[in-house]
Amino acid sequence: MTVPDHDAPICSARGCRAAAVWVLAWNNPKIHTPERRKTWLACEEHREHLSKFLGVRGFLKDVVRLEDWKSPESGSPAG
Repeated sequence: MTVPDHDAPICSARGCRAAAVWVLAWNNPKIHTPERRKTWLACEEHREHLSKFLGVRGFLKDVVRLEDWKSPESGSPAG
């Protein structure tokens, strides 16, 4: 587990304080427009678990390395 500095993005998994490495882009089609993307951040350890959680519900749209992520709404990197 990589411990982040105070300004670095951290994993969205409950209780995890590890540095985020992945962006999980998702939306809930019952409440979001099709182009809307919400994001969760994941460390290496929690990427698969969080992806499965969103995937089972049909919410997961994309998984991208944090360093490569560009927010569809802003065109800028996440963080």
